[in-house]
Amino acid sequence: MSRAAIAVVLFAAGVGLTASQNHDFDPRFRDVLVRDLAFSPSDLADLSRGKPVRHSIPSRTAGEIAAVGAVRVYAPKAAFLTRVRDITRFKQGQGVLEIGRFSDPPVAADLAALTVDASDFDARVCRVGDCGVRLPADVIKRVQQEIDLRLPDVQARTSAFFKQALFDDVSAYATGGPGRFAQYDDGAKPIRPIDAFNGILQASPSIGALAPELPDHLQHFPAGTIAGAEDFLYWSKEKYGIAPFISVTHVTIVCPSAEICVMTTKDVYSSRYIDASLATVIASDVPGSADAFDLVYATRSRVSALDGFLSSFRRSMVERKMRGGLEDNLKLIKAELESGR
Repeated sequence: MSRAAIAVVLFAAGVGLTASQNHDFDPRFRDVLVRDLAFSPSDLADLSRGKPVRHSIPSRTAGEIAAVGAVRVYAPKAAFLTRVRDITRFKQGQGVLEIGRFSDPPVAADLAALTVDASDFDARVCRVGDCGVRLPADVIKRVQQEIDLRLPDVQARTSAFFKQALFDDVSAYATGGPGRFAQYDDGAKPIRPIDAFNGILQASPSIGALAPELPDHLQHFPAGTIAGAEDFLYWSKEKYGIAPFISVTHVTIVCPSAEICVMTTKDVYSSRYIDASLATVIASDVPGSADAFDLVYATRSRVSALDGFLSSFRRSMVERKMRGGLEDNLKLIKAELESGR
């Protein structure tokens, strides 16, 4: 065979391979992976072969960390969405101590199963600028006014106080009424979670690329609802560090097309560690396959503890743990869905 003929054959083979790789993903989905989530050609090749992929996403803001992971799942996309809707079962794991889903609209009884002991919130050592949980100054001041620290049932009263304050915050968020926590004053430096979230949202273009109305929906919730979108809130008590933390999360599920669904999980409140966070989950059907989809999980968080002295060292540790956790969770979801468990 002549050199020219060999060149033609190799070129044709290369074109065929490239076309196959390009058509292995929905074009809109592939654009988001490459443009917004920093997927390399080798990442795409690994994903199409069923190999889990994960890496950090660059951030220009101090104290902000971001990572993304993906895996191909050989099961119907609908099975994944069904599991997510059953959030109390879906989130069960070693680090999740307690969990519950809020009613729509939330009611105080939704928090009945939440336990608040001294490791969660100790009213005896809570002052403005020095408190063990994230609360606004006006709420912290009420702790000393409304809880008699001399009584033997002080922790029961503390638990009731905290759950009422948390419910008030969640109710304000869900209904758009007044009273949402706008600032945390538990430490030397005030934290404004709403501002931190808006910064994260601006740094997450993948959300609007696939679901254009979703960023506005998340920023101005409950105003600006999206037709066909599902929204719900849940609370959880988890332990991954030294002390447990209590959080409230807002889940939104929207399917801009039959082939692609987008889910976001937005941090509404965290009693420790997290200033704000937003995760984006994309489930995109594999073209030509009725029972396979690519599952992508991208998360971005702001953690003020990563600022200052030794911040680069702490960041590298957190990022490694985040990437490892992403891969482990994706592998677990893949195994459960493919086995039908």
